[in-house]
Order: sequence, then C-alpha cells, then structure tokens
Amino acid sequence: LGYDESWDITTKTVAFTNHTILQEALEKWDIKIFQTLLPRIYEIIQEMNRRFTRELEAKGLSKEEIYPMQLIGNNNLRMANICIFGSFSVNGVAALHTEILKAETFNNFYKLYPEKFNNKTNGVTHRRWLFHINQELVSLLDKTIGKAWHKDLNKLEDLLEFKDDKKVQKLVKDMKHAKKVQLAERIKKLEGIEIDPNSIFDIQVKRLHEYKRQLLNILHIIYLYLRLKKDKEFKKNFHPQTFIFGAKAAPTYYMAKRIIELINVASKVINADEETNDLLKVVFVVNYNVTYAEYIMTAADLSEQISTASKEASGTGNMKFMMNGALTIGTMDGANVEIVGLAGAENNFIFGMTAPEVLEKYAKNNYNPREIYENDQRLIDVFNFIESLNENPHHFDSIKHNLLNSDYFF
Repeated sequence: LGYDESWDITTKTVAFTNHTILQEALEKWDIKIFQTLLPRIYEIIQEMNRRFTRELEAKGLSKEEIYPMQLIGNNNLRMANICIFGSFSVNGVAALHTEILKAETFNNFYKLYPEKFNNKTNGVTHRRWLFHINQELVSLLDKTIGKAWHKDLNKLEDLLEFKDDKKVQKLVKDMKHAKKVQLAERIKKLEGIEIDPNSIFDIQVKRLHEYKRQLLNILHIIYLYLRLKKDKEFKKNFHPQTFIFGAKAAPTYYMAKRIIELINVASKVINADEETNDLLKVVFVVNYNVTYAEYIMTAADLSEQISTASKEASGTGNMKFMMNGALTIGTMDGANVEIVGLAGAENNFIFGMTAPEVLEKYAKNNYNPREIYENDQRLIDVFNFIESLNENPHHFDSIKHNLLNSDYFF
C-alpha cells in the first residue's frame, strides 16, 4: 500500500482512549532508542510529522503554536500527539476527565479537531463484582426484588421501596457483617492482624499515587490516634474504626515508597497501643490483588475516593464499593461526579475543592501550606508523631518538605 491509502485506512480504523491528564504519564520516547529499535517506523513517523506540520502551517498556526503539537520534539517522540493525529476518535474515561482533556491537556488539538473528542465513562461488570464475589447480597436481592436486575442493573432501584423496611435493613446489615467476618479472617491469616468485624471498615485500595492522597488518609488516622490518646470525651463517644489500605507503587516512584513505609510504620505503633487499639486499627495488606479486592470490596462500610479534584481520570473501585453497599467519602473528581449525579449528593459524603477551584489555585499560585501548618497545632502534633517513628527524626523529611514547600496535590 502507498502512504495515502495506508493513512486513509489507519485514520478510519484507530481510536485513542486516554487514561490520564498527568503529563508524566503521557509517554514520550527517546528518539535515539526509538530510531535504533524501530528504524522504519521512525521514518514513517517523520513523514507523518512533516505532513502534520504542513497541515498546521496551512491553517495559519504560528511556529510557537505548532511546536508543542508536533509529533517529534527536540529529543523525543510524543506518543499522545501521534495518537490524536492518527485516530478518528479521542475519548476520556469520565465526563469530567473528557472536559479537562478538551479545556486543558489537549486544548490545542481540541480546537483543531473538535469532532474527534468524545466521552466513554469507564465501567465495571456486576457479573464479576457482585455475582461472583457477593452471593449473600445476590440472594438477598433475588428474594426482595426478583431476578430482573441480573440483566438490567437499573432494576436495582426497585430496592428503594424497601428502604424503611426493618426486616430488609437487618438482612443488609447481616450481609455486610458476614462479608466483614470473611475479610477479617483473611487479614488474620495473611497479615497476622486481628480486626473487629463490628468496627467501621474504612477502606482505601487503589494504586499508590500522590494525587490519590493515601497520605491525606494516614495523616487523618494519626490525628485520630493522638486525639483518642488525650481527649477522654472524644474517646468515650468514638465508634471503633478499622482503616484498611491496599496499594502497589511503580518501582522507581520514590515518594510513593516513602508513603507506604510511613503507613506501615505508623500502623505498627497504633496497633500495638493497648490504650486505643480496641478502638483504632490500621492494616496495609501486603499483596493487594484482584483476589484480595473480592474480599475487600464486599466488606467495606466506607469507601475512600479522595483524589485531588481534576486529577483522577475515572476510577472504578468507587463503583465496585458502592455496588456492594459501601458509602463513599470523596471529592468531586473522576467518576465520583457521575456517581453523585446518579446516586444523589445526599447519599455521598463529598468534601474539598472542585476541579475548577483546584485549577484556579494553580493559576493564582496563592496556596501556602507552611502557613497552614504553622498555625494549626493538630498538624504540628501529627508531624511530631511522624518524627518519633524512627530513631532518625529526619527519616520522613522528604514527605514533610514535599507537603510544606509545595503540596501540589493539596
């Protein structure tokens, strides 16, 4: 095939699903490596780039506008640019994500090809994340609303008729307790930690990344622990809570590794404290995978979906948790936005800034985390505790400096 015929077929066949707005995850490949490994393909991309540049010039774009859009930069090939140019369709994976792609990440391409951009919100299958993993809930639903929901998940709304039915409420509570007992047994076996199935299971499982803010979660847990230690009234009214983390991190992601270490070291101290460990436990499950997730998603009371708004492309753990009856505490980010729209704001615990507010903060550059820290004794106490976790008080300084000097993820 000649170039024109090949290009015609390709651009009618190939679509690009974008999974992230984070610049560091939009791949750029080193020219020297690419040229050595794929010399002929490199030649083809050079020709694509030549023609694309010509197209942009014909549309009257300036050199300054053309350079960031080109397929080849100074030292690298820009894979996202290649994908957009060569595709008939470009989609984000949640309504908010797609809007950010259009307004921010790929705004220059959106102006060029508005017809290419569309949204396809991620989803999960209830065949896997309900039928397969939660027979207790399946049989409860079948007995209560029949089996039509198996093929049409919208039929779950029929359950609303029973929301004030004490019998059904008890069945739901029993179902949740049974799943919590199963998870507690698994954690005892694999991690050697005993947790109380009657405590609130507050769970955050997902990849470890600063934007997903597992760090915010552990700072809050340390704050709770310190308050339980000194506030008798608070302790008296505190319902036992078990915080569960599961996460993997990229091998070279230094800050993620540090956060994992902090959670594990802090949990050892908290779990060993006999003054409070009947009220507060922390577990970081060692090898978080799909099998573990099948136990975790069904046992959660509270689902932590707390990414910095504008950063989470979609998220699907939030769907798995909610499908099994967990309440969501979260930010208006990713698919949380659509979940809140469908399930109702009154059925979610939403906090924090919205995506436009976050982007405005970046634009104004007026956020001063150090000032917040210096004027809040609770935060000072939390960091004093972190410094006490290692013989070397500076062991976790990289986390502290990151938070107090930039705190890019708020």
